[in-house]
Amino acid sequence: MTRLAPLTLVAALLAAPAFAEETCPLPADRYDMDAAAIDAMYDCMSAWMIEGYQSGGDEVAMAYRDWTQASIRPAVAGVHGERFLNTFVNEIAAEQYLQFAEGEFEMPVGSVLAKEMIGVRDNGNARRAPLLIMTKVDDAPETDNWRYSGVQPTGQALRVSQSFCHDCHVNFDASDSMGYPLEEVRAAAN
Repeated sequence: MTRLAPLTLVAALLAAPAFAEETCPLPADRYDMDAAAIDAMYDCMSAWMIEGYQSGGDEVAMAYRDWTQASIRPAVAGVHGERFLNTFVNEIAAEQYLQFAEGEFEMPVGSVLAKEMIGVRDNGNARRAPLLIMTKVDDAPETDNWRYSGVQPTGQALRVSQSFCHDCHVNFDASDSMGYPLEEVRAAAN
């Protein structure tokens, strides 16, 4: 091996775009962002997020952007660490989920919800956060038949405690343990 080989390897690793640091600055008060500012943030983050989520080959990460988007733009809903949330639902879930119903109903088995999250760094820049996934199954009565999983921004599987997730989601008992996007950003059912 020549002396240049290690330098070439280092240069190649530094140039690799898969996990490069993206800079998407946010205003000082992210709670006071208008729709145009949120759209601009999402436009800045979107390709970078999907590149990271899909880099590990996770089946949901590879497919969710082709699903129905449950909101017209990301919004800070107050849960999941005060991050901007953007929810997508698969075909099985779409009809029921987009009703944003409360009451006695249960999502069909095979429903999958994928929630993109955008966090904020201390320096005020947006940052990728995990893709959270809920899958309706028929064999998990301890979590109201939901399986919780996720994908790190690097494409690796997110270690998820079923009880930790469900301890919060059980508070949404009027909507089959699901939270919905904020009312002002909910997509209309087709």
